[in-house]
Amino acid sequence: MTSTRYPEFTVSGHPRHLGQQIGEAAREQVRRFCEIALDRVNKTMNVSADRAAAAVAESTRCVAEWCPELLEELQGMAEAAGVSEADLMLLQIRNQLTGDEESGCTSLSVAGHGANTPIVAQNWDNDPILDEFTVVLTRRPTNKPATMMCTQAGLISYLGFSDTGIGACVNTLPAPSRSTGVPHYFILRQMYDAKSLNEAATVLSSAHRAIPVNIMMTTPQGPANLEATIDAVRILTPTNADCVTHTNHCVHSDFQHINADFTELIQSHPRKKRIDELLLGGDTPDAEQVKNALQDHSGHPTSICRHKNPDPQHGFWTTVFSIVIQPALRQMQVSRGTPCSHPFETYTMT
Repeated sequence: MTSTRYPEFTVSGHPRHLGQQIGEAAREQVRRFCEIALDRVNKTMNVSADRAAAAVAESTRCVAEWCPELLEELQGMAEAAGVSEADLMLLQIRNQLTGDEESGCTSLSVAGHGANTPIVAQNWDNDPILDEFTVVLTRRPTNKPATMMCTQAGLISYLGFSDTGIGACVNTLPAPSRSTGVPHYFILRQMYDAKSLNEAATVLSSAHRAIPVNIMMTTPQGPANLEATIDAVRILTPTNADCVTHTNHCVHSDFQHINADFTELIQSHPRKKRIDELLLGGDTPDAEQVKNALQDHSGHPTSICRHKNPDPQHGFWTTVFSIVIQPALRQMQVSRGTPCSHPFETYTMT
């Protein structure tokens, strides 16, 4: 029987030492993820080995220029896990090869009031095979903020929070892309070091991005959603409510023209409408109300809580996990599988 909790690891030290500890602790998950990465990319788009190798080489150069210390961590991880640095970099750029591999997710951020602390949350809809590589990883880097993330073993960063009060979820934003740039896992990792929304947005803006991305955040300044194309970043904050939501199309007025040229990802507009119906217009939702919303099946099979269906391209995607992050409590709650049928387990950064 599969555990309802993901494997948990804690690492500490300088960049290469962090990577070595991750590679040792999660060696089998890292190796297996590297083995199947390109094959899974090719379930949605055919990518040749030569094209993948060229993208890996150029992305490695971009990372070396922008954040070399994170490349040191990746190198340490590769050494300890017994894989090549190129194999690990391929994990970081899968979404650059396909344009939509990241996931068709529903995310939200809620302000904290009274006894309720700020929340950032998401259903992570993707290839269910990725469950076997998913771990909860706490990093305590030397002279930098500690982080806790729900991530796949081998990735440099993903969904989680830092002890600066920054929490983040990520979903695909269909929009123009380019062939090279800093993979957004590395950008997100640097954003966790920020102490404010403006600092986090500055990090995102400063990177030469290969693909667009949407980053839902909770920050010391409140809820925020950052839509980032390859050329610009726009911030969405709550207007008439204490909650901001997002799915997989451009919402900011400066970017809405992009939607005419890029197909929404797995019925993004109906999911956005539904999450707004559930969470906006009433009292500020608490963690239990957020979890209930993430279990919603309205519009099945293209609902917020996603299950396997006959769609020829993305029908195999499901809600691999649902995550509710509360940085002020130094914890996140994660369902290993669809939240309608799997319990939320609590992970705490002590």
